[in-house]
Amino acid sequence: MVGHAIALEDREARNNCAKSIISVMGNLNPHLRDVPDFQHKLWDQLFIISDFNLDVDSPYPMPSREELAERPEPLDYPQNFPKYRFYGNNIKRMIDVAISWEDGDKKDGLVITIANHMKKCFLNWNKDTVEDDVIFKHLFELSDGKINLQGSEEGLSDSLQLMKTKQRFTKQPSNKGKSNNSGNKGNRNRKRY
Repeated sequence: MVGHAIALEDREARNNCAKSIISVMGNLNPHLRDVPDFQHKLWDQLFIISDFNLDVDSPYPMPSREELAERPEPLDYPQNFPKYRFYGNNIKRMIDVAISWEDGDKKDGLVITIANHMKKCFLNWNKDTVEDDVIFKHLFELSDGKINLQGSEEGLSDSLQLMKTKQRFTKQPSNKGKSNNSGNKGNRNRKRY
């Protein structure tokens, strides 16, 4: 269709043919009609398909070949190299928020929650148990000495309990090859209606 439109000599016939092609392209993708600048994208696609050889009166400016071939500038990703990578980058942000809060029950609760989360993250990387003192020391270092739970009476959640919540989402081993002595015979001898 685009080749036929390019081959037409009469400009008005070419314009009518281009509008027909745009109409067909719109009908082929009706789910995209709610997208902003849908018509503009269709006209750009028409020019790209014609290899920029179609000379028609477009309601939008024709894109240039150089503009489309131009490579975008690379994105600058944040380069943080945290001291304890197994906690992740968000822990530092959470600690900064906790430091900015006024002293009180809410801040204490947030600090304990952060410490429990740090313990869970530690256990994700190191499957052994971890002492609360290690987490408190790391929290002290990451907060630049502003949060000190060392010598605190409050303990963190038990390592086994934190690991249990993780195991809740893992797949349980199947009973293939084992006999089912529980008296449940599955659907056998079940009355079907």
